Amino acid sequence: MMNKKIPLRQCVGCREMKEKKNLIRVVKTPTGEYLLDATGKANGRGAYLCRNEECLNRAISGHGLEKSFHEAISKEVYDALKAEFKTIEE
Repeated sequence: MMNKKIPLRQCVGCREMKEKKNLIRVVKTPTGEYLLDATGKANGRGAYLCRNEECLNRAISGHGLEKSFHEAISKEVYDALKAEFKTIEE
Protein backbone atom coordinates (compact mmCIF):
# COMPACT_ATOMS: atom_id res chain seq x y z
CA MET A 1 0.00 0.00 0.00
CA MET A 2 1.33 3.48 -0.89
CA ASN A 3 1.54 6.21 1.72
CA LYS A 4 -0.06 9.52 0.87
CA LYS A 5 2.49 12.31 0.50
CA ILE A 6 2.12 15.05 3.13
CA PRO A 7 2.82 18.55 1.77
CA LEU A 8 5.52 20.39 3.74
CA ARG A 9 6.20 24.11 3.84
CA GLN A 10 8.91 26.18 5.50
CA CYS A 11 7.99 28.74 8.17
CA VAL A 12 9.56 32.12 7.32
CA GLY A 13 10.00 32.81 11.05
CA CYS A 14 11.70 29.73 12.51
CA ARG A 15 12.75 28.28 9.09
CA GLU A 16 11.50 24.77 10.05
CA MET A 17 9.73 22.47 7.61
CA LYS A 18 6.26 21.56 8.88
CA GLU A 19 3.03 20.12 7.54
CA LYS A 20 1.13 22.64 5.45
CA LYS A 21 -2.09 22.16 7.44
CA ASN A 22 -0.31 23.21 10.68
CA LEU A 23 0.82 26.57 9.26
CA ILE A 24 -0.91 29.87 8.49
CA ARG A 25 -0.43 31.36 5.05
CA VAL A 26 0.30 35.06 4.59
CA VAL A 27 -1.00 36.09 1.17
CA LYS A 28 -0.22 39.06 -1.03
CA THR A 29 -3.29 39.45 -3.18
CA PRO A 30 -3.10 40.61 -6.82
CA THR A 31 -4.31 44.03 -5.58
CA GLY A 32 -1.26 44.32 -3.27
CA GLU A 33 -3.07 43.68 0.01
CA TYR A 34 -1.57 41.38 2.68
CA LEU A 35 -3.89 38.93 4.46
CA LEU A 36 -3.71 35.90 6.72
CA ASP A 37 -5.27 32.89 5.03
CA ALA A 38 -6.18 30.14 7.49
CA THR A 39 -7.65 27.98 4.70
CA GLY A 40 -4.49 28.08 2.55
CA LYS A 41 -6.48 28.50 -0.65
CA ALA A 42 -6.69 32.28 -1.19
CA ASN A 43 -5.56 33.68 -4.51
CA GLY A 44 -2.10 35.30 -4.57
CA ARG A 45 1.53 34.78 -3.59
CA GLY A 46 1.98 33.14 -0.20
CA ALA A 47 4.43 32.61 2.63
CA TYR A 48 3.88 30.37 5.64
CA LEU A 49 4.12 30.96 9.41
CA CYS A 50 3.71 28.71 12.43
CA ARG A 51 0.60 29.27 14.48
CA ASN A 52 2.40 31.18 17.24
CA GLU A 53 3.14 34.87 17.56
CA GLU A 54 6.84 34.23 18.20
CA CYS A 55 7.35 33.08 14.60
CA LEU A 56 5.55 36.18 13.31
CA ASN A 57 7.90 38.35 15.37
CA ARG A 58 10.92 36.41 14.04
CA ALA A 59 9.68 36.86 10.48
CA ILE A 60 9.36 40.61 11.07
CA SER A 61 12.77 41.06 12.71
CA GLY A 62 14.55 38.76 10.23
CA HIS A 63 12.72 40.26 7.21
CA GLY A 64 11.45 36.79 6.26
CA LEU A 65 8.22 38.08 4.75
CA GLU A 66 10.04 40.78 2.80
CA LYS A 67 12.37 38.15 1.33
CA SER A 68 9.45 35.90 0.41
CA PHE A 69 7.52 38.68 -1.32
CA HIS A 70 10.61 40.38 -2.80
CA GLU A 71 9.60 43.84 -1.59
CA ALA A 72 9.62 46.09 1.47
CA ILE A 73 6.64 45.77 3.78
CA SER A 74 5.43 48.78 5.79
CA LYS A 75 5.01 48.85 9.56
CA GLU A 76 1.26 49.36 9.12
CA VAL A 77 0.99 46.04 7.28
CA TYR A 78 2.90 44.27 10.07
CA ASP A 79 0.63 45.85 12.69
CA ALA A 80 -2.46 44.70 10.77
CA LEU A 81 -1.04 41.17 10.45
CA LYS A 82 -0.33 41.06 14.21
CA ALA A 83 -3.89 42.13 15.01
CA GLU A 84 -5.34 39.59 12.56
CA PHE A 85 -2.99 36.89 13.90
CA LYS A 86 -4.35 37.36 17.43
CA THR A 87 -7.92 36.76 16.23
CA ILE A 88 -6.88 33.51 14.51
CA GLU A 89 -4.93 32.28 17.58
CA GLU A 90 -8.02 32.60 19.81
